[in-house]
Amino acid sequence: MAINLELPKKLKASVEMTHQAAAEILRPIARKYDIAEHEPPKELDTASALYDGLAAAGQAPSGSSGDRKGEDPDKPKPVVDPAAGARNGGTMESIINAIEMCWGDVGLMLAFPYQGLGNAAIAAVATDEQLERFGKVWASMAITEPGFGSDSAAVTTTAVRDGDEWVLNGTKIFVTSGARADHIVVWATVDKSAGRAAIKSFVVPRDHPGVTVARLEHKLGIKASDTAEIRFEDCRIPFDNILGSPEVNVEKGFAGVMQTFDNTRPLVAAMAIGCARGALEELRDVLEDAGVTIDYDAPVNSQSYAAAEFIRLESDWEAAYQLTLKAGWMADNKIPNSKQASMAKAKAGRTGSDVTLKAVELAGTVGYSERTLIEKWARDSKILDIFEGTQQIQQLIIARRQLDLNSSQLK
Repeated sequence: MAINLELPKKLKASVEMTHQAAAEILRPIARKYDIAEHEPPKELDTASALYDGLAAAGQAPSGSSGDRKGEDPDKPKPVVDPAAGARNGGTMESIINAIEMCWGDVGLMLAFPYQGLGNAAIAAVATDEQLERFGKVWASMAITEPGFGSDSAAVTTTAVRDGDEWVLNGTKIFVTSGARADHIVVWATVDKSAGRAAIKSFVVPRDHPGVTVARLEHKLGIKASDTAEIRFEDCRIPFDNILGSPEVNVEKGFAGVMQTFDNTRPLVAAMAIGCARGALEELRDVLEDAGVTIDYDAPVNSQSYAAAEFIRLESDWEAAYQLTLKAGWMADNKIPNSKQASMAKAKAGRTGSDVTLKAVELAGTVGYSERTLIEKWARDSKILDIFEGTQQIQQLIIARRQLDLNSSQLK
């Protein structure tokens, strides 16, 4: 049976609109905010207002956070973009929009108002009442701590119930948009003795007593996006600001919290794909200007090294793209996609770094200088192979799913 790999017509219009925004808004200011690290990109406020207007008129690429009333809570929930509804095709639309936005600029895409990674967590596990309250906020995600990175089960930030409130204490680092987002989704344990089953996520307003943005990181790439250290000191929030059930279910573990990663990993994969595509397109222009011919009809071993490498990079890019679309298609069709989400993230993260670094090499002095954005894309792409789970963590998850082993059986 033939397989049609073309995007549906309804998604092509979304691609064109998002690509135009990336080309006309993000690309022109990409270098400006790469240099002006920690300076809020004011142009994005205007773009966000325009987006809200289009959304209100029903013409935006994606809708607002979805209404899940009447949905079976036991069924797997689809991957939902921070701004996309839980409708059929919503995940695919989120993926292709992320690709186009990151073709424009990864850092600016992460800095775009109301598109925080914490919104994906809210869309994944929030109750209908919480969606009403938090569906329109801009939420960052606070997971990593000074004492751990990839082992999410090692959370030490605590949430202690005191009457009708939770009291949070702990420190989170590497919080994307932590200083700009108006809310923070915080991972904390409600009972250290219960292990990973007691890890829950909480929605905390950033401008709230007990919340301190301690510092902003200076980074290799994605400089347009702020990355913060945030401290929680006797921070009191309402009891119903916990996402999902407050009950500690040892048998279930923290699957509900981890579902967030199944939501965000395909999006991070899409970000790597978009960044790599920008580098490939620029590299092709540089090579053609240098007289290098890329011939798809000729054997690779009969072509120049530069042409052969370009074809290899394109092939890897296509594989990452198809894996990511599959993870999104599964989510839209309510098929559990944990393995496929990790496969997409692993392949795209690795491919993004390979493509952009090789583009710097093959473009020579042009690639290493600031005459193009190639060197910037190489710096930006590295984080996409690290956050939302490193390459090694993704391979471990894939192996567990493939071999049907749990975390205690395969470490």
